[in-house]
Amino acid sequence: MKRIMILLAVFLCTLSIKVMAANPSFPHIETTGYGEVIAQPDMAEFTVQIEESTLTAEQAKKRVDKVVTAFIQRLMAEGVQKQDINSSNLYLSPRYHYPKSGASELVGYKASRSITVTVNDLTKLNAYLDGAIGDGINRVDNIQLKVKDKKSYQQLARKEAIKDANDKASSLAEGFSSQLDGVWKITYNQGPERRPIMYKSMAMEAQADVAASYQDATIIIRDSVNVTYRLK
Repeated sequence: MKRIMILLAVFLCTLSIKVMAANPSFPHIETTGYGEVIAQPDMAEFTVQIEESTLTAEQAKKRVDKVVTAFIQRLMAEGVQKQDINSSNLYLSPRYHYPKSGASELVGYKASRSITVTVNDLTKLNAYLDGAIGDGINRVDNIQLKVKDKKSYQQLARKEAIKDANDKASSLAEGFSSQLDGVWKITYNQGPERRPIMYKSMAMEAQADVAASYQDATIIIRDSVNVTYRLK
Protein backbone atom coordinates (compact mmCIF):
# COMPACT_ATOMS: atom_id res chain seq x y z
CA MET A 1 0.00 0.00 0.00
CA LYS A 2 2.85 2.33 0.92
CA ARG A 3 4.52 1.64 -2.42
CA ILE A 4 1.31 2.47 -4.28
CA MET A 5 1.03 5.77 -2.42
CA ILE A 6 4.62 6.65 -3.31
CA LEU A 7 4.06 5.86 -7.00
CA LEU A 8 0.86 7.91 -6.96
CA ALA A 9 2.69 10.86 -5.43
CA VAL A 10 5.43 10.65 -8.07
CA PHE A 11 2.81 10.49 -10.83
CA LEU A 12 0.94 13.52 -9.50
CA CYS A 13 4.18 15.45 -9.17
CA THR A 14 5.17 14.63 -12.76
CA LEU A 15 1.72 15.58 -13.99
CA SER A 16 1.93 18.87 -12.13
CA ILE A 17 5.30 19.66 -13.70
CA LYS A 18 3.93 18.92 -17.17
CA VAL A 19 0.91 21.14 -16.60
CA MET A 20 3.13 23.95 -15.38
CA ALA A 21 5.38 23.53 -18.42
CA ALA A 22 2.42 23.60 -20.77
CA ASN A 23 0.86 26.63 -19.11
CA PRO A 24 3.51 29.29 -18.30
CA SER A 25 2.82 31.37 -15.21
CA PHE A 26 4.46 34.51 -16.59
CA PRO A 27 2.68 37.07 -18.84
CA HIS A 28 2.66 35.79 -22.41
CA ILE A 29 0.90 35.89 -25.73
CA GLU A 30 0.30 33.09 -28.24
CA THR A 31 -0.06 33.59 -31.98
CA THR A 32 -0.31 31.40 -35.05
CA GLY A 33 1.39 32.54 -38.20
CA TYR A 34 0.27 31.46 -41.65
CA GLY A 35 2.14 31.65 -44.93
CA GLU A 36 1.48 30.53 -48.45
CA VAL A 37 3.28 30.65 -51.77
CA ILE A 38 1.74 30.25 -55.21
CA ALA A 39 3.84 28.20 -57.61
CA GLN A 40 3.52 27.42 -61.30
CA PRO A 41 3.67 23.65 -61.88
CA ASP A 42 6.66 22.43 -63.86
CA MET A 43 6.10 18.66 -63.70
CA ALA A 44 3.25 16.18 -63.46
CA GLU A 45 2.40 12.65 -62.48
CA PHE A 46 -0.32 10.63 -64.15
CA THR A 47 -1.69 7.13 -63.76
CA VAL A 48 -3.39 5.21 -66.55
CA GLN A 49 -4.92 1.78 -66.58
CA ILE A 50 -5.65 -0.96 -69.09
CA GLU A 51 -8.58 -3.29 -68.50
CA GLU A 52 -9.42 -6.29 -70.67
CA SER A 53 -12.21 -8.85 -70.34
CA THR A 54 -11.97 -12.14 -72.23
CA LEU A 55 -13.16 -15.72 -71.96
CA THR A 56 -9.95 -17.05 -70.44
CA ALA A 57 -7.52 -15.71 -67.87
CA GLU A 58 -4.59 -16.36 -70.18
CA GLN A 59 -6.10 -14.27 -72.98
CA ALA A 60 -6.87 -11.38 -70.64
CA LYS A 61 -3.34 -11.41 -69.25
CA LYS A 62 -1.72 -11.49 -72.69
CA ARG A 63 -3.77 -8.55 -73.95
CA VAL A 64 -3.02 -6.43 -70.89
CA ASP A 65 0.69 -7.26 -70.89
CA LYS A 66 0.92 -6.44 -74.60
CA VAL A 67 -0.58 -2.96 -74.12
CA VAL A 68 1.57 -2.22 -71.05
CA THR A 69 4.76 -3.29 -72.81
CA ALA A 70 3.97 -1.19 -75.89
CA PHE A 71 3.21 1.91 -73.82
CA ILE A 72 6.35 1.61 -71.68
CA GLN A 73 8.51 1.13 -74.77
CA ARG A 74 6.93 4.21 -76.35
CA LEU A 75 7.60 6.32 -73.24
CA MET A 76 11.24 5.25 -73.04
CA ALA A 77 11.71 5.91 -76.76
CA GLU A 78 10.40 9.44 -76.19
CA GLY A 79 12.92 10.09 -73.44
CA VAL A 80 11.13 9.11 -70.22
CA GLN A 81 13.59 7.56 -67.78
CA LYS A 82 12.96 4.06 -66.48
CA GLN A 83 12.82 5.29 -62.87
CA ASP A 84 9.96 7.61 -63.84
CA ILE A 85 7.75 4.70 -64.95
CA ASN A 86 6.10 2.45 -62.41
CA SER A 87 3.82 -0.38 -63.54
CA SER A 88 1.72 -2.37 -61.09
CA ASN A 89 1.29 -6.11 -60.86
CA LEU A 90 -1.41 -7.82 -62.86
CA TYR A 91 -4.85 -7.92 -61.26
CA LEU A 92 -6.95 -10.84 -62.47
CA SER A 93 -10.51 -11.61 -61.42
CA PRO A 94 -13.27 -13.96 -62.65
CA ARG A 95 -16.51 -12.58 -64.07
CA TYR A 96 -19.80 -14.24 -63.23
CA HIS A 97 -23.33 -14.09 -64.54
CA TYR A 98 -26.02 -14.30 -61.87
CA PRO A 99 -29.32 -15.56 -63.33
CA LYS A 100 -32.56 -15.07 -61.46
CA SER A 101 -32.69 -18.77 -60.78
CA GLY A 102 -29.91 -21.31 -60.54
CA ALA A 103 -26.23 -21.10 -59.71
CA SER A 104 -23.87 -18.38 -60.89
CA GLU A 105 -22.07 -18.96 -64.18
CA LEU A 106 -18.45 -18.14 -64.97
CA VAL A 107 -18.46 -16.03 -68.15
CA GLY A 108 -14.85 -14.89 -68.36
CA TYR A 109 -12.01 -13.04 -66.70
CA LYS A 110 -11.01 -9.41 -66.28
CA ALA A 111 -7.37 -8.41 -66.17
CA SER A 112 -5.99 -4.95 -65.37
CA ARG A 113 -2.70 -3.16 -64.77
CA SER A 114 -1.90 0.46 -64.04
CA ILE A 115 1.09 2.57 -64.99
CA THR A 116 2.22 5.70 -63.14
CA VAL A 117 4.42 8.11 -65.07
CA THR A 118 6.38 11.10 -63.79
CA VAL A 119 6.54 13.85 -66.42
CA ASN A 120 9.46 16.26 -66.02
CA ASP A 121 8.59 18.26 -69.14
CA LEU A 122 4.98 19.47 -69.10
CA THR A 123 5.06 20.30 -72.79
CA LYS A 124 5.13 16.55 -73.48
CA LEU A 125 2.18 15.63 -71.27
CA ASN A 126 -0.39 15.67 -74.07
CA ALA A 127 1.86 13.59 -76.31
CA TYR A 128 2.23 10.92 -73.63
CA LEU A 129 -1.54 10.74 -73.12
CA ASP A 130 -2.16 10.57 -76.86
CA GLY A 131 0.37 7.76 -77.06
CA ALA A 132 -1.45 5.91 -74.30
CA ILE A 133 -4.66 6.00 -76.34
CA GLY A 134 -2.85 4.73 -79.42
CA ASP A 135 -1.35 1.85 -77.50
CA GLY A 136 -4.69 0.68 -76.14
CA ILE A 137 -4.81 2.27 -72.67
CA ASN A 138 -8.49 2.75 -71.89
CA ARG A 139 -8.62 4.54 -68.56
CA VAL A 140 -6.89 7.37 -66.73
CA ASP A 141 -7.01 7.40 -62.94
CA ASN A 142 -5.58 10.86 -62.23
CA ILE A 143 -3.18 13.59 -63.28
CA GLN A 144 -1.46 15.64 -60.59
CA LEU A 145 0.59 18.76 -61.16
CA LYS A 146 3.73 19.31 -59.08
CA VAL A 147 6.79 21.51 -58.68
CA LYS A 148 10.31 20.14 -58.85
CA ASP A 149 11.87 22.49 -56.29
CA LYS A 150 9.20 22.09 -53.62
CA LYS A 151 11.70 22.59 -50.79
CA SER A 152 12.49 26.19 -51.77
CA TYR A 153 8.78 27.05 -52.03
CA GLN A 154 8.17 25.45 -48.62
CA GLN A 155 10.94 27.58 -47.13
CA LEU A 156 9.36 30.73 -48.56
CA ALA A 157 5.98 29.76 -47.12
CA ARG A 158 7.63 29.10 -43.74
CA LYS A 159 9.26 32.55 -43.75
CA GLU A 160 5.88 34.10 -44.47
CA ALA A 161 4.37 32.15 -41.57
CA ILE A 162 7.11 33.31 -39.19
CA LYS A 163 6.69 36.92 -40.27
CA ASP A 164 2.93 36.64 -39.83
CA ALA A 165 3.33 35.28 -36.29
CA ASN A 166 5.77 38.06 -35.36
CA ASP A 167 3.59 40.79 -36.88
CA LYS A 168 0.51 39.57 -35.02
CA ALA A 169 2.37 39.35 -31.70
CA SER A 170 3.89 42.84 -32.08
CA SER A 171 0.54 44.34 -33.05
CA LEU A 172 -1.30 42.73 -30.13
CA ALA A 173 1.36 43.68 -27.59
CA GLU A 174 1.36 47.29 -28.79
CA GLY A 175 -2.43 47.38 -28.75
CA PHE A 176 -2.45 46.40 -25.07
CA SER A 177 0.38 48.80 -24.15
CA SER A 178 2.85 46.01 -23.60
CA GLN A 179 6.13 44.81 -25.09
CA LEU A 180 7.44 41.48 -26.30
CA ASP A 181 10.25 39.90 -24.31
CA GLY A 182 11.43 37.16 -26.62
CA VAL A 183 10.12 33.79 -27.71
CA TRP A 184 9.33 31.13 -25.11
CA LYS A 185 7.98 28.27 -27.24
CA ILE A 186 7.65 27.39 -30.93
CA THR A 187 5.40 24.65 -32.27
CA TYR A 188 5.80 23.95 -35.95
CA ASN A 189 3.11 22.38 -38.12
CA GLN A 190 3.90 22.13 -41.81
CA GLY A 191 0.88 23.24 -43.79
CA PRO A 192 -0.84 21.15 -46.45
CA GLU A 193 -0.12 21.58 -50.12
CA ARG A 194 -3.08 22.27 -52.37
CA ARG A 195 -2.15 20.47 -55.53
CA PRO A 196 -4.56 20.66 -58.46
CA ILE A 197 -5.90 17.33 -59.67
CA MET A 198 -6.69 17.91 -63.32
CA TYR A 199 -9.06 15.00 -63.58
CA LYS A 200 -9.65 11.63 -62.05
CA SER A 201 -11.08 8.30 -63.19
CA MET A 202 -12.11 9.25 -66.70
CA ALA A 203 -12.18 7.38 -69.96
CA MET A 204 -9.16 8.18 -72.10
CA GLU A 205 -11.34 9.74 -74.80
CA ALA A 206 -12.07 12.67 -72.48
CA GLN A 207 -8.45 13.60 -71.83
CA ALA A 208 -7.62 16.01 -74.66
CA ASP A 209 -9.33 19.20 -73.46
CA VAL A 210 -8.51 18.66 -69.81
CA ALA A 211 -4.84 17.90 -70.28
CA ALA A 212 -4.26 21.29 -71.91
CA SER A 213 -5.61 23.11 -68.85
CA TYR A 214 -2.38 22.64 -66.88
CA GLN A 215 -1.11 25.92 -68.36
CA ASP A 216 -3.56 27.88 -66.21
CA ALA A 217 -3.14 25.81 -63.03
CA THR A 218 -1.29 26.86 -59.90
CA ILE A 219 -0.10 25.09 -56.77
CA ILE A 220 -0.53 26.67 -53.34
CA ILE A 221 2.05 25.61 -50.75
CA ARG A 222 1.14 26.51 -47.18
CA ASP A 223 2.89 26.55 -43.83
CA SER A 224 2.08 27.55 -40.26
CA VAL A 225 3.79 28.03 -36.92
CA ASN A 226 2.52 28.50 -33.35
CA VAL A 227 4.62 30.81 -31.16
CA THR A 228 4.40 31.75 -27.50
CA TYR A 229 6.06 35.07 -26.60
CA ARG A 230 6.97 36.45 -23.19
CA LEU A 231 5.61 39.85 -22.30
CA LYS A 232 7.50 42.45 -20.30
